[in-house]
Amino acid sequence: MHVGGAKNSALKLMAVALLAEGRSVVRNVPRITDIAIMAEVLRRLGCDVTLDGTEAAIEVPAEPGSEADYDLVRRLRASICVLGPLLARRGYVRVALPGGDMIGSRGLDMHVSGLARMGADISGEHGFVIASAPAGLRGSKIWLDFPSVGATENLLMAAVLAKGTTEIDNAAREPEIVDICEMLTAMGARIDGAGTSTLEIEGVDTLNPVRHDTVGDRIVGGTWAFGAAMTRGDVTVHGVRPQYLDIALDKLVAAGAVVEPGDDLFRVRMENRPRAVDIVTLPYPGFATDLLPMAIGLGAVANGSSLITENIFDGRFMFVNEMARLGADIRTDGHHAVVRGRERLSGAPVRATDIRAGAGLVIAGLCADGVTEVGEVHHIDRGYPDFVADLAKLGVEVERADVPEPTFDF
Repeated sequence: MHVGGAKNSALKLMAVALLAEGRSVVRNVPRITDIAIMAEVLRRLGCDVTLDGTEAAIEVPAEPGSEADYDLVRRLRASICVLGPLLARRGYVRVALPGGDMIGSRGLDMHVSGLARMGADISGEHGFVIASAPAGLRGSKIWLDFPSVGATENLLMAAVLAKGTTEIDNAAREPEIVDICEMLTAMGARIDGAGTSTLEIEGVDTLNPVRHDTVGDRIVGGTWAFGAAMTRGDVTVHGVRPQYLDIALDKLVAAGAVVEPGDDLFRVRMENRPRAVDIVTLPYPGFATDLLPMAIGLGAVANGSSLITENIFDGRFMFVNEMARLGADIRTDGHHAVVRGRERLSGAPVRATDIRAGAGLVIAGLCADGVTEVGEVHHIDRGYPDFVADLAKLGVEVERADVPEPTFDF
């Protein structure tokens, strides 16, 4: 199974392109609806965007637009990442408050306070964030209360064109952050500390357009890894560095799987029913919150009881009632879930509540007797390219019924 570029990186790399006039190309982008939406966000900012296969070519004008409207931003939370680069380039930006998955509160406080420390004047009205820095942004020392990926990205992209040096402490350390730093560095930015909790950015006057390859999607790779363990299968995942999934793969080993890491690939095989394991989600390098639905699915068919703890999003358990419709024995209390495993689940109609929950329900359906029908699969389309085709390649009897395949301007 080959895994393409990371959704959570490619979307932000497209925003990074706003920092340099001219044509940047982001390669290895996934063919998903979110990429098409981000392309339209950039077009409305005056960019010429061409999506061709797994490439996004972005021609950025000398003066890109400064307003991102609600009708697109509400569909894609990641579009808030245009805030930092547009403020750095234009000195003024008006961006609608974002939408995206309904998995809990994800405020913009750290984005706003960090930009304010860099000299921005920020206000809100009628559902928009309005930021201005007519004299330009200036370097500052910023401490994040939590290693927020989104806040780290916005502040990083703003800081590369600020005057002086910016230090971001308690920064997010995700591979996707490192990917952004690598593209920015290739454009001429001066960044130290990528992959650590402290980023030091020395501002430069201008950046140059580049061509950049997106890092492989560790969450998609992790989905297939858990699927192999849950179904007692054997799957080799190509295109993802196994070190980016260290803890997740270790949990699968604890559950009884055999994991064989390689160079930009790994193999997961499980011969017997998985053993129950306890899992706690944490910021990277901890267990990724996006893999929590798969962790609960593993617990649902494991031998024994698992304690799953969610520490990132307060609404991540919204899908649990859907998993219970498949016969999973799950009890939640606050940010904890106790999952008592059963030999088999039972097929039933369920609905996807977000991207990862949708994928988790499909994988759980592979362990259920009878037919499982997953509704509202447009959520899955936002994170998993060619999901049905990939399942079929792995031997799954699956079809997409009554819902047309998504179309993209690729």
